Formats: sequence, structure tokens, C-alpha cells
Amino acid sequence: MRDYDGEIRRLMDAASRTEVVRAPKQRLHTFGVTKLHYYVVTEPSYRELIPGAAEAVVREGDVEAQRPVVVTPGYMARLEGFGEEAHSYFSDLANRFGPNSPGLLYKYANEPGDMNIVEGAAQGVAERISKQLGRDGRDLAAVIRGVDELWDVSLLKFIFEFTMASVGANVDDLRSRNLLDPDPRMEVPRAATRRIDALFRQAEAGGDPSELKRELDRWDLFDYYQDRFLGLFRGRSRGR
Repeated sequence: MRDYDGEIRRLMDAASRTEVVRAPKQRLHTFGVTKLHYYVVTEPSYRELIPGAAEAVVREGDVEAQRPVVVTPGYMARLEGFGEEAHSYFSDLANRFGPNSPGLLYKYANEPGDMNIVEGAAQGVAERISKQLGRDGRDLAAVIRGVDELWDVSLLKFIFEFTMASVGANVDDLRSRNLLDPDPRMEVPRAATRRIDALFRQAEAGGDPSELKRELDRWDLFDYYQDRFLGLFRGRSRGR
């Protein structure tokens, strides 16, 4: 039988031992994609088997952060893939702050790259990479001192902290353009209807309307846009 408590303690220990040696010099973009390059530097897990060995493992890769999406508790409750406890949480948020209170959803994709064994202690290697990135002006690169067997946990901790450091500025950018205010036509944030309009334009240009349909359902707005949505198919049938 799996020891879940022990696994959680192991993950928390890895997170507590993670250090961001060099954070990116820019925050996450509010209105575009952000691509971060990372170096996770760890002591090799075999170090205890080779006393005195001064080596470090360096893993490189890219994390791509999509443009932050404005969501609400009601929207999140309609997303696929969440369990019963998550839906209960979203319902509680809706009761406390309102079903259309705006928040931000961040989506990431990790693209692992090279892994190399280099000479030197892990901390020294991390600091050396950090200094080189500074000299090269690599503003969107990060160096993370992590745990070898759970290096992806160290990466996730960095992503979480970097996101939290960016949220305030992202919210200010959206608020300055009134995108968190409710659209006067319906009680959802303006950013939502802007995104729906953009998806309609893509579909009208010949794109796949399936993502548009999912977005309308997540916002519970299909009835409002039904005529326009069905018009996509009438236009395509006439074009044949």
C-alpha cells in the first residue's frame, strides 16, 4: 500500500530545499506568450556512492506560459478534468465572491532540453551559470538549485513563485483596459467577450469552431451567441 503521507513529506522537503539562484528579470507578459529558459542544477543522486566527487547535474529546458486568461468561479466549475472536491471549492468561491468575480488562469507547457554532468559543486555551478546569463543579458532565463530525483518539483516551485510575483502587474494591466469589468451586454468580464469575439473571427476565417463552442459553454453563453454560432455553418454550406 502506498504511503501517501510519506510521499507528500518527500515532495514538501524537495520544495523546501529548492532555491532560485537567479530569477528572470522580467515578469510574465499580460497580453502575450512568455517563454522562459531554465537551468535546474542539482547534486547527482549517486553522490553518496562516490564520496568526494565534485559534480553537478544541469538540466535545461523552456517553459512557455500562455497569455493569462480571465476566468470566474463559474467558468472554472465548467472546466473538464476537475474532481468533486475542486468543484466544491469553486462553488464556495462563487458563494463568497460571486459566480462572475474575475481571476486569472495561467497555463504552462514544459519543454525539457539537455542534461549534462559538469565538474564542480552544485551551488558553485549554479552561481557560475547565473553570472554568465547576466553578462549575456538573458533577462528571461532562470537558474534553480534543486533536488536531483525530484527536479521537476523544484521547477514547479519556481513557476509558482514567478507567477505569484507577476499576478499583481498582470491584474493592473487588465484593469487599466477595463478588461476585468463586466461587459454591459452580460455579467461576465469584458476579457471573456473579447476572447469569444476573437474565436468567432478565427472560425469565420475557416478555423475549427470546436474551441469556440467549448468556450461558450464554459461561460454559459451559448444561448446568447446561438444565432451567430449557427450562422458559421450556414455560411459554410452556402460556400460549397
